[in-house]
Amino acid sequence: MPNHEHLLHEILELEVVDTHTHLVGDRLCAKDFWEIAHYFWFYRELQAGGYPNDAERLPEDERISAFLDAYRATANTLMNWVFTKIMNDLYGVRIRDANSVREADEAVRGSSVTPGWARRTAAKMRVREFAVNIPEHADFRGMDRPGILIPRIDGKIHEWMDTVHRSPDPAGAFEQAQAEAHALIDGFREMNCPGIMTTLPRYDASANQTYSFSPGMPSDQVLMLLLHSICRRVEENGMLLQLFLGVERSWSAMAFPANDPARILKLSALFERYRCPFELVVASEINNLDVVQAAWNFPNVHVGGMWWFNFRASTYKAAMQYRLEALPALKSSLVVSDARCIEWSYGKILLVKHLLSEFLSERIEAGWLDNELALQVARDWLYGSAAQRYGVGVGS
Repeated sequence: MPNHEHLLHEILELEVVDTHTHLVGDRLCAKDFWEIAHYFWFYRELQAGGYPNDAERLPEDERISAFLDAYRATANTLMNWVFTKIMNDLYGVRIRDANSVREADEAVRGSSVTPGWARRTAAKMRVREFAVNIPEHADFRGMDRPGILIPRIDGKIHEWMDTVHRSPDPAGAFEQAQAEAHALIDGFREMNCPGIMTTLPRYDASANQTYSFSPGMPSDQVLMLLLHSICRRVEENGMLLQLFLGVERSWSAMAFPANDPARILKLSALFERYRCPFELVVASEINNLDVVQAAWNFPNVHVGGMWWFNFRASTYKAAMQYRLEALPALKSSLVVSDARCIEWSYGKILLVKHLLSEFLSERIEAGWLDNELALQVARDWLYGSAAQRYGVGVGS
C-alpha cells in the first residue's frame, strides 16, 4: 500500500474533538435531504453556481432541477466534495438525477428517526467529543456523553459595551457590567464548564493601553477594559478563554473575513498579564501566522481550529506548516466543523483527515518526519490538544 494511503487509513482511525459546533442536543441529525444540502457553506457555493435564493419556495420538481444544475456547476468546490462524501458514505446514494435526490431525501428522513444514528455517525469518524456554546444544546440525546459546554458571552459583551458607552456615568455603569460579568463566569464555573468563548469585532483600542472613563468614551476602549476584567475572573476560576476572531458583520448584511495585521498584537498584553489558557480561533488568512507567533511567545496561548473562511484546503495546509515547524503539537487543535447537524460534522472532519494525511505524507517524503512522529502530531492536533485543555480523556 502506498505510504499516503497507509497514513490516511491510520489517521481515519484517530479520535477527534470537534471544538466548535452548532449542534442541538435533542435534534442532532438532519431531518431531510434539504437540511444537508442547504448547510451554509455548501449553500453559498450552490448560489454561486446559479441556485436561486428562494429555492425552498419552488415546486419540488423545479427545486430538484435547480439543485442538480448548481450541484453540477460546483463539482470542483471543496464543500461539493464534502456533500458528495456525506451522501455516498452515510446513505449509499450517488447524486445523479431527480430520482437520486428523492432517494437521498427518503434515506435522510429515515435516518433522522433511527435510534442510534447520531452515535453511529460520530463513531464512523471517531469523534468522541463535540463542543457547543449554548447551555440548552449540551444535552446530547442518544449519545454516550453530553456536549462539552463552552458558553459564549459575546451577546452580553456587546450589551455591556453599549451600556457603558451611552451612560452619563461610564465608571458606574462599568462597575455594574463587571459585576454581571463576574457573576456570569462564576455561574459557568459552578456548571463545570472548562471555559467561555466570545467573538470579537475589529477593535481600534489595545490591551496594553490605559483608558480613563469619560462620557461618550469609545466602545473599543470599553471593550478592552471589559476584556481585562473578564480575563482576570477567568484566571481566578481556573478556566480558559476562547477568542474567535476575524469575521466582520458591520460592512454589509453578509459576514466577511477581515484580515487585520494588528489584531493579535493588540491583545498580546492580555496573554502576558493573565495566566489563564487562551485559545485563538481565526477566520482570516493572514492571522493564521499571527496566532502561531502568539502561541510561540506565550506558553498559555493555544491555537484553535480553522474557522469560517479559513476552512479551505489551501489555508489548512499553510496553517499546518506554520504550526508544525514552530509549536509542540499539544499547543494546536485542528477541527472546528461549525456543523449544524451530525452529518456535516462527519463530512468536514473527513475532509480535515484527508488534508492532514496529504500534508503529513509530504513532510515524511521530504524527510522532516517519520511515520511514528507524524501520527503523534495527528493525534494531538485532532484530539490530544483539545482534550487536555477541556479536561476530557480517553477514559471519560
